[in-house]
Amino acid sequence: MTGTAARYLYLARHGEASPDESTLTDDGRRQAVLLGDRLRSAPLEAVHHGPLPRAEQTAQLICGQLDGVPLRPSELAGDYIPYMPQREELPPESADAMLSHLSRFPADEREGGPELAKAALARFTGPVDGDEPRHELVVTHNFLIGWLVRAALDAPKWRWMGLHHANAALTVIRYAPGRPASVLFYNDTGHLPTGLRWSGFSPELHI
Repeated sequence: MTGTAARYLYLARHGEASPDESTLTDDGRRQAVLLGDRLRSAPLEAVHHGPLPRAEQTAQLICGQLDGVPLRPSELAGDYIPYMPQREELPPESADAMLSHLSRFPADEREGGPELAKAALARFTGPVDGDEPRHELVVTHNFLIGWLVRAALDAPKWRWMGLHHANAALTVIRYAPGRPASVLFYNDTGHLPTGLRWSGFSPELHI
């Protein structure tokens, strides 16, 4: 059934994590609080988050800046490979490097990821039923954000690769009835001071 009201999907990557990814760094916690400050004026109905500590802690800190917005853990917002491309789908000059990179991830992330990604599209995207727009935040990981942005732009399935999101940056996608999805913001770090904007990127991009 086609929804009758717009959905506004807010996407945020978790804050900067410790080297073992078991917790947020001090900078990561500050990033999350600042993102929460920015979202105070947004009419959020829920904050969904993945099960890993870096996503859960980020979501908790964001919600600490909001007024009564519920936290909802979701396996669909976890860290996994959303789509495993076939060699013939990829640009010939980069296929070997891309497939080699994906092969380094744990088998469960590669094998179980596509079903989770399919379910995430069904759960978090598209117009909604009712008369009022829905605003929801998903605190997740770089790969899922790339997958959802790719889908919004109707890009090839493999093209989730190559989309890189800064820690605690904000992306917003609008799904309005009868219209293509619109990416309103992508990787917006305007709420972060310069020193906190570049975590999650390669050092050469810290500009």
